[in-house]
Amino acid sequence: MQRFDKLIAGIIIAMAAVIVALNLIMTKAPEQTQPLYKVELNRIEHELADGKKVTAADYPNILGIYEYDGSEDFWLSGNEYVIRSINGTSYRIEYSDLKVVNNSALPIAVNVCTIGLCLFLIGVLLYIRRNIVKPFTKVSDLPYELAKGKLAAPVKENKGKYFGKLTWGLDMLREELEQARQKDLERAKKEKTLLLSLSHDIKTPLSAVKLYSKALSKGLYPDAGKQREAAESINSKADEIEGYVAEMIGELNSDVLTFEFNNTDFYLSDVIGNISDYYRDKLSVLKTEFTVEEYSNCLLSGDPDRLEEVLQNIIENAIKYGDGRSISISFSDEENCRLITVSNSGCTLADTELPHIFDSFWRGSNTGSQQGSGLGLYICRKLMNGMNGDIFADTENGFMKVTAVCPKL
Repeated sequence: MQRFDKLIAGIIIAMAAVIVALNLIMTKAPEQTQPLYKVELNRIEHELADGKKVTAADYPNILGIYEYDGSEDFWLSGNEYVIRSINGTSYRIEYSDLKVVNNSALPIAVNVCTIGLCLFLIGVLLYIRRNIVKPFTKVSDLPYELAKGKLAAPVKENKGKYFGKLTWGLDMLREELEQARQKDLERAKKEKTLLLSLSHDIKTPLSAVKLYSKALSKGLYPDAGKQREAAESINSKADEIEGYVAEMIGELNSDVLTFEFNNTDFYLSDVIGNISDYYRDKLSVLKTEFTVEEYSNCLLSGDPDRLEEVLQNIIENAIKYGDGRSISISFSDEENCRLITVSNSGCTLADTELPHIFDSFWRGSNTGSQQGSGLGLYICRKLMNGMNGDIFADTENGFMKVTAVCPKL
């Protein structure tokens, strides 16, 4: 903001310097005079030489045009005049006092134009400062603040047409991050409580196992029946511990991701149009052939933003794990559903791995050195299920095909 203010001040100073310099140049320039009557006399001489009829009324600075016989006493008007001999006839041409065209109005005109231009430029800069630079300065620190975890204070709404949507989106992001953090804290608290509870519960059967095993090792049970009873007790306590461990694993493996949906009616073209516009440019830079098959538009049921997220995840996987030659989107219908299939060339995934690609934290043998969490397609399945749809995948002739099944109205 301060830099922009300095820029405005610098422009104002520069414009003032230009105005001063122009005025100095113009004041030192010699005044140019051009008698108007001389211009009119030249025109009159040419017209008379051509035999045209000429009257003084046609010329503002000419008072009279008379044939002249040489008698000076006859002319007592007292006006300035010249004598011209044209085609053997002498003419006395009277003219008014000298009128000149000079540059006396030029400095004023230049100053007015320059000052007007300066005011216009300053107005534009002030408009940019108020409507663009100042709002941007306010929101530019928000991502940094959000990254530091300052999520409690809401983002002040900006009603301007340039950053209103941005501030609204940042506030939504803040709310989502705040909710996610609260869920993480609640889950961490729940997991810690669970671990403390299970560790306490495990202590009792574990102590019994240690007691019986120690007694057996020292031969405190010489009777075979007692030994068998101790062994059965150890086995029973081990089963009890195993149950606690299974409960712990079940809790830790429970779904950690939750999603909100705004299921409504929307047109397929709204989603495919956004996907096509974005990836056509991105894939052209990557030199990847990208085609979207022609399709008939239809009304779908679900969350358009979530469906767009699903298709983005699938295409991003195709970019990461394909060979970069081609990616395509095709369409088909099955019962009351529209099937959207994303295909990419260069699939090296084994058929035996296909059933696992939608599992959480699972990564296939074709991932190589590519970084990832193994959650992309898992999230896709959760999203499609939340929209009462489905998703599946198969391979064909080296192509990976992932299909989203969307309910139609």
